[in-house]
Amino acid sequence: MHLSVLFVTVFTLIFTCIGVMIGFYVRKKVIEGKIKSAEQLSRKIIEEAEKKAELLKKEALIQAKDHLYQSKAELERETQKKMREIQALERSLMQRETALERRDEALIEKEEKLTRRQEELDTKIKKVEETETKLQEQILMERERLESLSGMTSEQAKKMLIASLEEEAKHEAAKHIRQIEETAKLEADRRAKEIISVAIGRFASEYVSEKTVTVVNLPSDDMKGRIIGREGRNIRTLEAATGVDLIVDDTPEAVILSGFNPIRREIARITLEKLIKDGRIHPARIEEVANRSEEEVEATIKEAGEQATFDLGIHGLHPQLIRLLGSLKFRTSYAQNVYQHSIEVAFLCGLMASELGLDTKLARRAGLLHDIGKAIDHEVEGSHAKIGADLVRKYGEMPEIVHAIASHHNEEPPQTILDHLVQAADALSGARPGARLELFESYVRRLEDLENIAKGFKGVEKAYAIQAGRELRVMVKSVDVDDDQATVLCNDIAKQIEKKLTYPGQIKVTVIRELRSVSYAK
Repeated sequence: MHLSVLFVTVFTLIFTCIGVMIGFYVRKKVIEGKIKSAEQLSRKIIEEAEKKAELLKKEALIQAKDHLYQSKAELERETQKKMREIQALERSLMQRETALERRDEALIEKEEKLTRRQEELDTKIKKVEETETKLQEQILMERERLESLSGMTSEQAKKMLIASLEEEAKHEAAKHIRQIEETAKLEADRRAKEIISVAIGRFASEYVSEKTVTVVNLPSDDMKGRIIGREGRNIRTLEAATGVDLIVDDTPEAVILSGFNPIRREIARITLEKLIKDGRIHPARIEEVANRSEEEVEATIKEAGEQATFDLGIHGLHPQLIRLLGSLKFRTSYAQNVYQHSIEVAFLCGLMASELGLDTKLARRAGLLHDIGKAIDHEVEGSHAKIGADLVRKYGEMPEIVHAIASHHNEEPPQTILDHLVQAADALSGARPGARLELFESYVRRLEDLENIAKGFKGVEKAYAIQAGRELRVMVKSVDVDDDQATVLCNDIAKQIEKKLTYPGQIKVTVIRELRSVSYAK
């Protein structure tokens, strides 16, 4: 039994060794096969890489040859272009050289001609000098003969001739001056009318009529008693809070607010309308509503100033100037609203400046601010032009704007075109029909002053103010005043009117000289 176990064990070991040897051999064969296949794959990869490298080398060689060919062709084209330019330059130089040779020949010919002419001129000058010497001798002889015949020396005759020529020259100069003035006036009038007509045609404004009193309508006459209050305490409180007079009369369903300050009158109107609508009318309520109405009016003033600057395209104004502009909405001059008047003047200034090729923004700025002094002229002494100039100078406006405001009523002499533009636009806005009202007494007095100024000049026979004082017709005596003196007289009368009178717009002065010859047949 032990032998059989031993036999089995030995047999098992033998078979195990044989299996290991067989496995080792198989594994070796597998590894050798893998090595062979790897070697074949590597050789294949190397061959493919060598083929790709060869292809890339050929492509690079072809591209290099192509680039070389293109460069060579480009170089040939550049060379041919340069050769053509050089040939053209050579032809141009040849032409210039030929032209210069011809010019030299022409200059040589001209020089020879000039030399011949110079010789001829020298000969003529000598002859002229000889002739002049002979003439001087003859003149001296004739002068001596004339002096002996006339009994006057040459100096005396010269003085007489000079005096005669001076008188004649003055007369001729007066004629020329009159002609020049007439031509210049016609041209200036034509151009000015053209500019003004274009400006007026491009700007149209509504007519504004303001009053010094405000009428507030009531729902019924019973409201008058509530407005007056017990023992008049409501009306007294309203007058004290707003600073205006409240007139309650027999006018049916209406009361009147009267006050010099239009802003206070507007505050009173808004206050009274709110109280009537609310129905609660007593002193405490009146003061509360008056304060709120004052705030509303202040906001309206600020909004009006900002709206004016926005519409005109004006920027950079000081806030205080904007507020003062807005307050002009409640200010009137000859029943013309100053706020609307300032906007009109600004637009007209800008339009005329554009026609003349000037700075339109600067012109509009000066036109808008020209009456800014009227916002505080009841608080500060002096004319509104001077007050306005000082005011805008204080708030940093340019010197051109300051001087245009100061000179728009000739309180300072105008110096720039902007000054004259503001004056013209101011006159246009104030002079258009319906823009301003004037008291009858002051109107008649102004007409009388116009006629009296003209009658104060020597040679004036009659004077008539026509066209509502826009024109002055002056009749002169033909014996005392000639045509030239009539022109001078017309200018003198116009200057005297400018100096002594204050008037809106402009006044045309016309001097008429008429010569009447009368004879009788017997």
